[in-house]
Amino acid sequence: MPLDPQAQALLEMMASSGAPPLRAQSVEEARQGVAAFAQLGGEPEPVGNIEHRSIPGPNRPIPARIYTPEGNGPFPVLVFFHGGGWVLCDLDTHDPLCRSLTNAAECIVVSVDYRLAPEHKFPAAADDCYAAMQWVADSAPLINGDPNRVAVGGDSAGGNLAAVVALMARDRSGPPLGFQLLVYPVTDYYLPGKPSYEENADGYFLTKDDMAWFWNHYLNNEADAANPYACPMRAESLMGLPPALVITAEFDPLRDEGESYAARLSEAGVATTLVRYDGMIHGFLSMAGVLEQGKNALALAAAALRSAFGQERGSSSAG
Repeated sequence: MPLDPQAQALLEMMASSGAPPLRAQSVEEARQGVAAFAQLGGEPEPVGNIEHRSIPGPNRPIPARIYTPEGNGPFPVLVFFHGGGWVLCDLDTHDPLCRSLTNAAECIVVSVDYRLAPEHKFPAAADDCYAAMQWVADSAPLINGDPNRVAVGGDSAGGNLAAVVALMARDRSGPPLGFQLLVYPVTDYYLPGKPSYEENADGYFLTKDDMAWFWNHYLNNEADAANPYACPMRAESLMGLPPALVITAEFDPLRDEGESYAARLSEAGVATTLVRYDGMIHGFLSMAGVLEQGKNALALAAAALRSAFGQERGSSSAG
């Protein structure tokens, strides 16, 4: 399919801004540049309650923002990890998305402010995210959550971290997870790359060079790429993982690795749904304020979460 007209218009607007490519920016410059990213998510929706907490972490307290829908609860919980290549973004950039998921999925969303690279390289982010998930599973009643209905999810690098946390939970006999929401996830190292890396190397928001920039900041060395907690595609087996929804975009360097991971999950007997959004670019779910397909994907993700949590629309209270 051709590029979606709304996506084309957005890319043209971005190109006209004159921002240099990531490889020409310092980390601090790049972080300042993503501050406006949240605006693409649309007007932030009101939710029942927002609370800021510090979750015990392996190295330092982990800041988290807890979104609770209207209603009585206890609510199912989505532990959410934001994208940004393990280097960029924060709780604010993904605030509109987390609010929308809270309302549409009728669940608590715990957005995790994990440590970023290059100040904190692999496995700092993964360790923080696993610790946050463990805290949610162990302490869910403290936030009006249901410890028996916990899912993980994230977009891009956050999708990588969600997949990694699911692997860690399986390998470490950790808390049982009910679902993993993987939105255009990073699942493998950028070298040698999949066909989608070449087809969409440049001009579609996320570039091949961007991914090299991200990986080089995240990993201590290229040998880290062999670790399945950096690259879940390198896991020897994907058996025993929670059901998954994998969302990909046609014009995205990460398309093929997301779809390959979904195929491996299915082959391992994991109930997996893969949905590719044709005409779309990387990041489109967080651009639901300007991209209609972003709204559609958000509705799909919310419906999948409600189904995984065993609830119909409007029946989020468990008692």
